[in-house]
Amino acid sequence: MIWNVTKECMSRDEIEVIQSKRLVKIVDKVYHNVPYYRNKMQQLGLEPGDIRGIEDVEKLPFTTYEDLNENYPFGLAAVPMSELVRLQASSGTTGRPKIAVYTRRDIDIWAECSARCLAMAGITKDDIIQVGYGYGLFTGGLGAHYGAEFLGALVIPMSSGNSQKLIQMMIDCGATAIACTPSYLLHVAEDLRDADLLDKIKLKVAICGAEPWTNEMRDKMEDILHLEAHDIYGLTEICGPGVATDCKYHKGLHIWEDHFLPEIIDPNTLKQVPHGETGELVITTLTKEGMPLLRYRTKDLTYLEYDKCECGRTMARIQRFKGRTDDMLIIRGVNVFPSQVEAALLTIDGTTPHYMIYVDRVNNEDTFEVHVEVEERFFSDEISELEKLTKQIHARLRERIGLNVKVKLVEPNALPHSDGKTKHVVDNRKLYV
Repeated sequence: MIWNVTKECMSRDEIEVIQSKRLVKIVDKVYHNVPYYRNKMQQLGLEPGDIRGIEDVEKLPFTTYEDLNENYPFGLAAVPMSELVRLQASSGTTGRPKIAVYTRRDIDIWAECSARCLAMAGITKDDIIQVGYGYGLFTGGLGAHYGAEFLGALVIPMSSGNSQKLIQMMIDCGATAIACTPSYLLHVAEDLRDADLLDKIKLKVAICGAEPWTNEMRDKMEDILHLEAHDIYGLTEICGPGVATDCKYHKGLHIWEDHFLPEIIDPNTLKQVPHGETGELVITTLTKEGMPLLRYRTKDLTYLEYDKCECGRTMARIQRFKGRTDDMLIIRGVNVFPSQVEAALLTIDGTTPHYMIYVDRVNNEDTFEVHVEVEERFFSDEISELEKLTKQIHARLRERIGLNVKVKLVEPNALPHSDGKTKHVVDNRKLYV
């Protein structure tokens, strides 16, 4: 089902006309309402009148996470505080999270974009959808929730963390769709199979996102649950889930180009690459009122395809992500940087600056283990001192990154050391295949 045929099936010329008009308008808005952007443009010798369409987008400055951090919390807001109705923030970051603020119109547009995604997966007003993403500051729960309500479906706001309750409601209420992380859905699928309850469910569609996943994971959940699984993409900074999703042909994620202008750049030269080449995805918000972003560097590596899809939609398709340009890890939907682990360890007496992070996926769930070199004295003391230090490190890491972490203490020089940039992460999940 195509939710908004007028927009989703426009010709390329029509798409670019709309994008150009909206880009000109948004550039004028941030120049006159966001001092940070005005200063950046003036440093480049730019005025709003220099941007006449999408052909001029490369003249504009980039926006990065560092810019968001420098302007935390409301420095990039483009409207008075009285016009803001919602604040959301990224999950799992320490210190200053990535914040996004929304006007009433922003919420409505977000809901409509999410509704397009759900409709693309075949969900209609006759469906009953469980939202298993977390609610709160994280955009997942409310993003899927508002989209489903906009579509007219019956929403069960389950959140995550209680799979037995979710299964009970799934069966009792006859849920036909679910939105959650892929790893969580596989966990639920195996619980259903182990309890011999698969013949009791009515699920036909799953909308999975918030973490990378493979075609093998899709095949497994579809095989167990006998449904069709769709990938959904979004970023807190841009709006949340609803930026893009894949149709039944699964040949890339359709991005809503009337609201988001995508580019692919070479992360080294910062220049656009030719169509079809892999680079870093950059997104400009074309209709965001509360906190519009110019050329936001997502750090995600991919490429775009612009040919018309078999489903009839004409908007660009984001192809499978091949990795990231930074060292961020996504663990069970939570963003984690190795620097966070290092900062936490350095606050504990007895540890050294040497550590290794080991990430894997076991029984469809992410595992996160940290090996830490500690001072020699702990290996000559009683075992109780090692246990005490292990518990202290575990508690500090949980406090800083919001995840349960397995901790293993090792003797000095047990881990690789380097005079250059030391590798601190071994990720065995093979997420980008």
